[in-house]
Amino acid sequence: MADFLFSLADVTGQLPTDPTVEPFRYAFRHGSMKLGLYAPQSIDLQHPHKQDELYIIASGTGVFVKDGERRWVKTHDVLFVEAGADHRFEEFTEDFSTWVIFWGPEGGEGPDITVDDE
Repeated sequence: MADFLFSLADVTGQLPTDPTVEPFRYAFRHGSMKLGLYAPQSIDLQHPHKQDELYIIASGTGVFVKDGERRWVKTHDVLFVEAGADHRFEEFTEDFSTWVIFWGPEGGEGPDITVDDE
């Protein structure tokens, strides 16, 4: 049975230590959903992704830029990025890391999907 608990310390310990390799590690995959940890160093070289995604800031602070709009972010903040949106982190602290959750079809789910609250 696959694990269902993922600690920040465990996944951080699995991040690449080679500075020429992107500081990212998938911790879990299930269907179209992928959970990873991203800990950029000095500069965030991200590009738009093919799936919708959530970022959950795990540690540190910084500025998140999405389609030119800038927002300060801190630990426990949650960010939504639709598939294809230009985005990156800037001015982040040395201890900055964020959980990343990708899901859904290529191109994203679109804004017309509704979910009933239960």
